[in-house]
Amino acid sequence: MEQLEEDQPPVGGLLGLLVAEPPELRRLPVALLTRGQKAAELEHVAALKARLAAYEAELVLGLADDTPDDLDPAPGTPGARRGSWAPDPELPGVSEFFTAELAMVLNCGRRSASLLAQRAWVFRESLPGTWAALAEGVLDEARAKVLVEVLQHTDPAVSRQVESRLLPEAASLTTHTLRKRAVAALLAVDADAVDDRRREAERQADVRVYPSPREGMSTLAADLPAPVAAACFDLVDQLAVLLKKDGDDRPVGQLRAAVLADLVQCPWDDTRPPVTAHLQLSATLSTLAGESSEAGEVNGLPITIGQLRDLLARLDGLGVRTPAGGSVTLALAEDDGALRATTTLDRLRRLAKRGCPTHPAADCGCAVLDRPAEVDTYEPSTAQQTFVHTRDRSCRFPGCGQRVGWADADHVIPHACGGATDCANLCCLCRSHHRLKTFARGWHFQMSPDGVLTVTTPSGITRTTRPPGTRAPTPAEPPPPDDTAPPPPPSDPDDEPPPF
Repeated sequence: MEQLEEDQPPVGGLLGLLVAEPPELRRLPVALLTRGQKAAELEHVAALKARLAAYEAELVLGLADDTPDDLDPAPGTPGARRGSWAPDPELPGVSEFFTAELAMVLNCGRRSASLLAQRAWVFRESLPGTWAALAEGVLDEARAKVLVEVLQHTDPAVSRQVESRLLPEAASLTTHTLRKRAVAALLAVDADAVDDRRREAERQADVRVYPSPREGMSTLAADLPAPVAAACFDLVDQLAVLLKKDGDDRPVGQLRAAVLADLVQCPWDDTRPPVTAHLQLSATLSTLAGESSEAGEVNGLPITIGQLRDLLARLDGLGVRTPAGGSVTLALAEDDGALRATTTLDRLRRLAKRGCPTHPAADCGCAVLDRPAEVDTYEPSTAQQTFVHTRDRSCRFPGCGQRVGWADADHVIPHACGGATDCANLCCLCRSHHRLKTFARGWHFQMSPDGVLTVTTPSGITRTTRPPGTRAPTPAEPPPPDDTAPPPPPSDPDDEPPPF
């Protein structure tokens, strides 16, 4: 014991005092704060948690640097790790016993400590911008974790390339949307490697059962290709909807679980009505023509170009014909991704054949296809429903993401208050957030003509959501300073803004 104490460097001075002191948290008298101040303080706490997560990662890496693998048993010597006990490749140069020490320090399980250490390592090696944003409190830990999970097995140079694309808007996206965009961005820069990893993942696919935190429950999970998983879920979801319409008062989630269990355990049961899965594919024309590696989507899940073309092959290849018993809806978007119009293949062919009704023999440039016109009824028209559901794809409330099949086309300005039944005044809200907008006091919803929704809480917090695929405008560069302009006059002290 005396020898160990001699080997430890002394910690003295101010640092020693600071380390020995318990951490302090600034606490305001909550009962004395206004509603807006409480909301603002919660935002401060969220930023503080992000900065603490970055500081925690720095401490973990510092401890890892203090624990090199120099004294670990060398390969081939007694005690060396072999086979499945090989050293963790995510922490090169760090002792194999480090995560066990970290688990002791944090009083957590070994797996939790290992994940924390690996995440910190990825921050330093592959995602320095994400780590910096976390340290500044502008990106929360949950979104930083998403980027780590998607990019941790990618070459650091590729990871930083994807990071540079996503980081400017990462804080404004839900974790679900951020994960989709991260995978899509990774596919765009490293599609071949991602396809190789996907094929390897399919080879290792399995069905697993996990214990649920709820007593007596477990989670059944299957590794499936994204299109297959989307089709399976849509089938289960439609059967659950039919049960709901038949008067079953159980929650829809419980109905989905019951339907899945019946399909697996009683596949011979033919009493259920037949349903057809609905898949929504999104891809640019250059992608369909094989001129781009931009990722497509299936029911909102990013897929590889190889998968997308396999799906389209089932619809008569890149010719994209309407399948028997199904339908194809085309979405036409502006250069910035904003949805301009929706149409069917048959209608598009008719329009192309007919041309402009005013100038049938000329290439006049007149618009022959646009978003559906306003109607004078409360209920949106079928064309409006198709347009709004195609544009929004899910509930537009910030942080939600409920499937569009369970969302209402809501009037942003209520119809009873003069709001038009027009696509510029309709957006998808799930039933829960539709009720909030209708009945909760102090909330404010506003939408621009191109579908950008801004929601303000009663405490003054504002969030904005854009329709999927719509890109935020690039901020204009400020004009160069005018050296010939006269200097501004000195301000009057009485005109100074507060605090006075």
